[in-house]
Parts: sequence; C-alpha cells; structure tokens
Amino acid sequence: MTTAQPQELDVQPTPLALLLLGREADPRSERGVECPGDLPSPSDPDLVERARKAKEKLGDKVFVLGHHYQRDEVIQFADVTGDSFKLARDAAARPEAEYIVFCGVHFMAESADILTSDDQKVVLPDLAAGCSMADMATAEQVAECWDVLTEAGIAEQVVPVSYMNSSADIKAFTGKHGGTICTSSNAKRALDWAFEQGEKVLFLPDQHLGRNTAVRDMGMSLEDCVLYNPHKPNGGLTTEELRAAKMILWRGHCSVHGRFSLDSVNDVRERIPGVNVLVHPECRHEVVAAADYVGSTEYIIKALEAAPAGSKWAIGTELNLVRRLANRFAPEDKEIVFLDKTVCFCSTMNRIDLPHLVWALESLAEGNLVNRIEVDKETEAFAKLALERMLALP
Repeated sequence: MTTAQPQELDVQPTPLALLLLGREADPRSERGVECPGDLPSPSDPDLVERARKAKEKLGDKVFVLGHHYQRDEVIQFADVTGDSFKLARDAAARPEAEYIVFCGVHFMAESADILTSDDQKVVLPDLAAGCSMADMATAEQVAECWDVLTEAGIAEQVVPVSYMNSSADIKAFTGKHGGTICTSSNAKRALDWAFEQGEKVLFLPDQHLGRNTAVRDMGMSLEDCVLYNPHKPNGGLTTEELRAAKMILWRGHCSVHGRFSLDSVNDVRERIPGVNVLVHPECRHEVVAAADYVGSTEYIIKALEAAPAGSKWAIGTELNLVRRLANRFAPEDKEIVFLDKTVCFCSTMNRIDLPHLVWALESLAEGNLVNRIEVDKETEAFAKLALERMLALP
C-alpha cells in the first residue's frame, strides 16, 4: 500500500476572491480595497485619547458622522448619528467643515460627496467598509436589464426607483432614466410618485423593501411583483411576465435583515409572552407580515422612545443598534431583545473600528488627506438629479 505524496498546487485566486480578501482594487466595488497606512494596534490602551486629541486639534475643520449600526467605540466620537440619508444631509448642512469623516459604508460616503460642496472632502476610515446589498447591482447589470426591458417593449413605461443603499453608479442610472431615490421611510411616497410617471417600476437593489412597500403599504398583490435575476438570461423572466408585472424587483437583499425568518418571530413569541415584534422593511415579506410593527431605523428608535415602561420588544435589525437601545431604555424598564437567537452584526459596517478612525483623524490632523471618496462629475450630476427628485417628493 502506498501513500500519496502531497503535491504543490499553483492555485491563483480569482479577481473576485482577491476583492473579497481586500487585496485588489476595483473603485466601483462596494467591497472596497486595501487600506494604506499603518493602523495603530487595536489593543492600544490610548486609542480613545488619541482620537480625542486628533479631533480636538482639527476643531471645526472636521465633522464626524456615525451611522446607527456603528460600534459604540466609534459612535462616541460622532458629531451626529443617524441613518444614511440623514447623515448625508447633515454633512451638506455643515459647509464650514473641510473634512467629513463618514463612519458608515462606501455608498453612504458617496452620497455625502454628492450632496456636499466641491471644497469639502469626504473620508471613509476603511475603504473595505462596503455593502453587500449595494454590490448586488452593478452598472453593467442594470444597463443590461434596461436592454431586456427595451426588447420587451416596456422600457418607456418603466420608472426606476433605487434605494438609498445603492452605489453612485446606480443612483446616476436612476436619475438619467427619469427615476428617483427612496429611503426605507419614504419608499411609499417614492412609489406613489413613480406610478404617476409610468405604469411600472424597476426597484433596485433590495427586493424585500420593494415587495413589502408594494404589497403591505400600497395594496398590490404578490402576483403584481416579479423578481429580476441579473445572473440569468432575460432576468429569468419571460417577456409576458415582464409585461404583466407592475413591480420589477431586483434580486438583491440585505445580508443582515435577510437572516430573520418566520421561525425567529414564532420563537420569540413563545419565549417572551406579550412581546412586540418590530422589524425593518428590509426583512423578508413573511417576517414583515408576521410582525406587529414595521419601520425604518429612525421609526424603530422613535417607537421605543414612545413605548410604555414595562413593555417588551423584539427588534429585527442590526445588533449594534439593538444592543445600544436595550442599554438606553433598560432604566425605563423596557425589555429589548434581538429578534434572532443568532448574533448578527453588519460585518462591513463593523470594519470601521477605533484603530481606523484614529488613523484617519491623526492623518488629517497632520495634513495628510487619506481615503477620500470622490464621485466623478458626470455620475454626480445624474445621481444628484435622482436625489433631488426624492427631496421634492410631497
């Protein structure tokens, strides 16, 4: 009996694998690229003091934005907190700030660059802080989809509506084709407007927000919605299906909110009698249908602020926020738990940690501009057009 000897294999990672590993560059990818510079050690006990001193040295020249899903260690240095669009608008309202340090993900920093002046510089502490949902719709794929709609003879009837959680390229496509952007809190208003402009909507890139808004908030049926898969010929749909549909949903989803299931809802109701289930509209349709309350991140926060003492809540959204809210409202005797038993952070959002923030702030304090996010002028113009249509919604 002989034993096979191990052989050395010359295996070369694919470009996609290299992107996922953060070792290659694709400026259009939400996954980001390698981050230059020497980061301080995460075990450095002086990180908090270093961040404080660098921010103090920069003074009014820097404005730090912190998304709700950020770690507490980062949020403590934010001048304002909020969801992606609120933060982008807050940045635009501070023209005296030379540097906008966006503690969020890539598409959020792009939106801030679009809405701020040319003199302001938007910085993302870690370029690899991307968004898996935004990655699910590329400019090439969406252009191909539009060709499919054109061949089906319906493109002139279709109005694109893109979720804020999309790349600048997708926002620009939306603006160029007469569409608008939406957030999770104004999706119904955006769709109402879109159906006044045309007979059908192409909703990008989150299928769940599109489906939930159409069915739950607008009274459409599930049969009115079809799912366009960019990885299949013709989107995996027949011409007849496309012509019959009112909502053409892109096959994209949030990796965090997509984890919640109907079993999660049933389980928490068994474990905590009388619990209120409150979920984000990026969750699956069956989860939203089984929940007691559904709303955006800001809605979730306000609902818990208004909740009576002694009430119990299971929240279906990112864990950093749920844990922060649980700690905040514990003194008011409000029991707040994560909807699922499985812990689930937004992995890319969590790439913005204290070492990256310290490195970015100290670099700026020394006069070195790092990790600037800059959208090209043509893309910016059309993306801003789509954003302005949203701002003009009644």
